[in-house]
Amino acid sequence: MISFSQVTKRYPGGHEALSNLDVSIELGELVFLTGHSGAGKSTFLKLIAAIERPTHGVVSVSGQNVGRLSGRAVPYLRRNIGLVFQDHKLLFDRNVIENVVLPLDIAGVERRESMKRARAVLDKVGLLNREKANPVGLSGGEQQRLCIARALVSRPALLLADEPTGNLDAGYAADIMTMFRDFHQVGTTLVIATHDDRAIAALGGRILHFDHGRLAEAAA
Repeated sequence: MISFSQVTKRYPGGHEALSNLDVSIELGELVFLTGHSGAGKSTFLKLIAAIERPTHGVVSVSGQNVGRLSGRAVPYLRRNIGLVFQDHKLLFDRNVIENVVLPLDIAGVERRESMKRARAVLDKVGLLNREKANPVGLSGGEQQRLCIARALVSRPALLLADEPTGNLDAGYAADIMTMFRDFHQVGTTLVIATHDDRAIAALGGRILHFDHGRLAEAAA
């Protein structure tokens, strides 16, 4: 499903976030990205979603060379991808539930169905009682849970998550990982960057360990 072939990503100023990386992730896999801060995990995820483009090499997702996609084609790629990133990218001119239904509105889902699905996922992340709140009034952990709800509501084929439990207490972190496990069991491909050893132990899966932009080791 995902393939990196001799991929290098170099940022302005010369910083090389990834160096000549070769790795594949199969359809339906659960993969954890580990490594020190700045090891290249976030860049790896952003290249998959075409948020960043490789300097050299080919990043392929479902047979598409995402580094060569036009700007107009990128939204179609992301319709099948759930994104959970640390900067959230929430819309502060919309309330909680309107943030969650947005991907369904874009996909053309009937409004009654989209609201039903949005409330179901908000209930699972513990935010159903805040559906009318503005995201700016939420705590950091609540904003993180809202971001996760928005990523999961469209039932994506691929979920990319960057430190999804980083701002959550142990109880909510465990609940979120249970949700991720449930999605994986019905076939969703999950790629999760994390420092949370408890999450890795709870879910299992393959581990890709990054060290200064290189794949240091791979473990099952």
